[in-house]
Order: sequence, then C-alpha cells, then structure tokens
Amino acid sequence: METTSTTQVDPAKIMQVGTGFFATKTLLTAVNMGLFTLLGQGQHSGEDIKEKLGLHPRSLYDFLDALVALGFLNRTGIKKTSVYSNAADSDLFLDKNKPSYMGGILEMANNRLYPFWNNLEVGLKTGLPQNETKNNGKSPFDAIYADPARLREFIRAMTGVQMGNFIAFGKQFDFSNYKTLCDIGGSGGILSAQVVINNPHMECTTFDLPAVSPIAQENMDVMGLGEKVKVAAGDFFTDDFPKADVITMGNILHDWGTANKKMLIKKAYDALPKGGAFVVIENIIDAGRKKNAFGLLMSLNMLIETPEGYDFSISDFEELTKEVGFGQISIMPLTGPTSAALAIK
Repeated sequence: METTSTTQVDPAKIMQVGTGFFATKTLLTAVNMGLFTLLGQGQHSGEDIKEKLGLHPRSLYDFLDALVALGFLNRTGIKKTSVYSNAADSDLFLDKNKPSYMGGILEMANNRLYPFWNNLEVGLKTGLPQNETKNNGKSPFDAIYADPARLREFIRAMTGVQMGNFIAFGKQFDFSNYKTLCDIGGSGGILSAQVVINNPHMECTTFDLPAVSPIAQENMDVMGLGEKVKVAAGDFFTDDFPKADVITMGNILHDWGTANKKMLIKKAYDALPKGGAFVVIENIIDAGRKKNAFGLLMSLNMLIETPEGYDFSISDFEELTKEVGFGQISIMPLTGPTSAALAIK
C-alpha cells in the first residue's frame, strides 16, 4: 500500500508580514520620540523613561518590552524593577548624538512615508505618486532644498543610510587602473571621501546642485580631504558631467523613468574614456526578481514618491547600458540588499 507524507502548511509567515506594521510603527515611534538617544546617555528605569518622554503608564511596559523582544533594547528586571539599555546596533545607529546616526531616514519614514503607503492600492491602479504632490502640493524636495537647515538634515540622513555601502565600495572596488572619479548627485561627498581614504592615489569630484556644495565642502574640510576631493556645482539634467575615469551614482537612477535613466547613462558614457567604469550603487534587483525583496519594495516606494521612478534588476541595467554602448557588465555585492552594478566603456 502506497503511503504519502504530508507537509504541515504554516500560516506564520502570512501573519508576520500581514501584521508587520505593528513592529514597524513601534520602532519608528521609538526613534521619533528619541528613546534610543535617551538611552545612549546610559541605562534608565521604565519609570525614568515614562517621565522623560511623557508617556502614559497604561502601555509603557508593553511598548518597551516589545522593543526588547524585537532586539532593539536590553533589559534587566521586569516591569517596575526593569532597567533598559540600547542593544548594540540601536546604540550605534539610532542615537542622535553619534556621528553614525542613521535614524533620519526612519524619521522620514515615520513622518512622511508611513501614511502615504496607505494609498498603495490607489497608486497601483493609477500609476500616480501618493505623496505631497497628490494634492497639487510641491515636491518635498522643493521644500528641503529651499531650507538650508532641512537640506543639511536630509543630506546627513541619506549619508547615514549609505555609509556602509560607500565604505565597502571604497575598499572592494579595484581602482588600480584608474586615477579620477566623479560622483554624480554626490550629496555630502561621502562616497568620494571613502574612495580617497581607501585609495590615496585617487582624485575625486563630488557633483551636485549649488545648494549642496557648501555642505559637501564643509564635510571634506572637516575630514581633511579638501585637496583630494573637488566639490563641483551643477545640474545633472542640464550640464555635462565632469570627465573622469570612473563615474558613480548612488541612489540616483531609481528616481527616474526609463527615458531619463537612458539620458543619464548616456551622459556618463560620454564623460568616460575607453576602459572607464560606470558604477551605480542601489538596491539592484536580482535577475530572476525573486530574492531581493527590499529592492522590489523600494521600487514600490518609487511609485509612492515619484512620477516615473522604479528600481531595476541587473538585467535591466545591462539592457540600458549596452544600448548606449557600454560593454562588460558585472555586479559587486556591498551591504545588505545593496550592490554596485558596473559597466565598462
């Protein structure tokens, strides 16, 4: 008699993802309230936290202990005897008083993106952004660039998110055959800085809008790299790219539709010598579109945030770059879901 084994189907993944916003909002709220910054000063009792953050006693320990269970806090004691401290990653990356702080992107996620994602279904049915522009408001970038303080905060947040990838790129990429690099949309100049720190023979240019230049220059001067990294002002839509052996773009291409992607890639091609390298640092989606969930979700975020932007696979990158004349294509994993896609002229 033939027997068959049955596999128990488990709904745990469905529940974990379906209610994932519980954990997301708990973490974002803790960041927004400055909990990890408070605990960066030293451990505190639950009662201390309640008083300093102005919390109601009803759900105080549920909130704090959920963060313990999620791995963001450590705790000794329980409830009224509890004392809380930051986990190692929370302490390094979520304390505003540390230069490694990357909570700016989480603050933006809490204050802007979280409510916009409630309209994902509308975006999927209309193909239209669901952010401030939905009600004929200005793009959030207009407001950011008009306010120097907000611009500085935004650049610091974006830099924090990419710091690990820029360091990895500066260490892993083989610069032995190159002398110059230009980072298009270089923001605070940190990619260029990491390249010259790890490759002293390189000379780099960080290229971004005029409003960004003073911030980039300040960063380079503080790091003692003012003579190694040139800060250049311009608009990558209207200006030619500075000539260089390597052209990089970090989280630039995914903001734009196919036509603008091709235009920017063509400008990079024109700025490179034969044998030059075009490098795109993004959450490159795997060719089979099955593994890099974050890259695919980030592409949905581009639907929420932009008129035509989307993230792309390494196959898409190969098609776009070869169309303008690039030859050899490869990919270099960096940190987490992020990779450097490479095209050689």
